[in-house]
Amino acid sequence: MARRRLLLLLKPFDLYPLRHSNAHITDPQNLHYLEDRRKVHMDAIKFCQNILQQKAVDWEPILRNNLSQPIRNVDLVITVGGDGTLLQASHFMDDSVPVLGVNSDPTQIEEVEKFSNEFDANRSTGHLCAATVNNFQQVLDDILEGRKVPSKLSRISVHVNSQQLSTYALNDILIAHPCPATLSRFSFKIKKENQPFSSLVNCRSSGLRVSTAAGSTAAMLSAGGFPMPILSQDLQYMVREPISPGAASGLMHGLIKSDQYIETTWFSKEGVIYIDGSHVCYSIQNGDTVEISSKAPILKLFLPHQLLSQNHAQKVEGGN
Repeated sequence: MARRRLLLLLKPFDLYPLRHSNAHITDPQNLHYLEDRRKVHMDAIKFCQNILQQKAVDWEPILRNNLSQPIRNVDLVITVGGDGTLLQASHFMDDSVPVLGVNSDPTQIEEVEKFSNEFDANRSTGHLCAATVNNFQQVLDDILEGRKVPSKLSRISVHVNSQQLSTYALNDILIAHPCPATLSRFSFKIKKENQPFSSLVNCRSSGLRVSTAAGSTAAMLSAGGFPMPILSQDLQYMVREPISPGAASGLMHGLIKSDQYIETTWFSKEGVIYIDGSHVCYSIQNGDTVEISSKAPILKLFLPHQLLSQNHAQKVEGGN
């Protein structure tokens, strides 16, 4: 049997700078916290590399900022960082290669409580990461020996003026004016098989957000949305801060079923489509049509056990 090939994708080391580059931070506790985050992250990388050296696999490390080409010709991608590193990896992956996320620096509740009156001591959420240094070896062994299989997560496909964008969103997309204080004007309708499924809705607002099930617990939930079973193929949309929606108020938030899509026409002079945050974005202009659906290649992701349990509970509760 051929040796399996793994790609180890790493969050950069310099996100937690050393003391000399943080001259503007004078609080010694805050400085110690930043330095500890850097150390914990680097220790996690070394730990994962040591484990991989003990396995009968070929592997190559790469910093996520150096990733520029589609990920191919590997059997598994392992990301070491947090959800941001995993999201960045997903933008270079199709549905052929599974990915495992390792949360290198999990939040410590007691630390957050201790410093709650001084600074935000939250570390990495790692919502989609199935491993930490505490269980990485066991999770990896389960994957390599076939005892653990990846889940299939839906992603978002975006077309602008019938041209497909090259990046699929794993969490969400936001369509908005590049200036957050500027009004966004657009219309939208839900369609199915190229036929209107809802009436046309004209909006003046702060923009439009569309999330996957995986992303429904992120910005969508913070804005008043609802968590979805993580394996759902539906999308959730929300008009941000609508101005006087009137009779259309009931259409400002809803679901886009897996056999539907949302078609948006942009009426502001400028606009931006942000994919999974601010790092990947595409400009649009007045008159552009944006089509958003879940008709994108799935992402094969090894999920944390608790997310799979929540998915089952939500499906039972929803009667699906």
